[in-house]
Amino acid sequence: MIDQLLPVIARGFLSAIFIHAGINHCFKFAGMQQAIASKGFPHSLAMAMAIGAIVLLLGGGFSVLLGFKTRWGAIALILFLIPATLMFHLNFSDPMAPIQFLKNVGLIGGLLLLAQTGSGRYSFDNWQIRRSYGKW
Repeated sequence: MIDQLLPVIARGFLSAIFIHAGINHCFKFAGMQQAIASKGFPHSLAMAMAIGAIVLLLGGGFSVLLGFKTRWGAIALILFLIPATLMFHLNFSDPMAPIQFLKNVGLIGGLLLLAQTGSGRYSFDNWQIRRSYGKW
């Protein structure tokens, strides 16, 4: 029984950071847009990137949490993490950068594992599969 609940718990822990970040970025949108623009992007592109980041964070985060299109949600979060890590966490003269860099690398690892193994028994993905085969 516990082995069937562990993926649900893991998905909850893994998705929490992305959902939290997505909500924070909504409330601090101007600051996020400015941070992106400070990397040399034009203002209009920075706004589009900020909106895209929020969509990926919240969409991917809730996808992983609920186990709905989990593999796609994990891939969306990886697609967010790679450029975010490369843009904001490579300045290793900042003492926090290596920590943030390795945190993101660890998150990418967990998401890759989730993308490969799927969401587990207690998920919308599994419910849809069982429903389509008539195995409730």
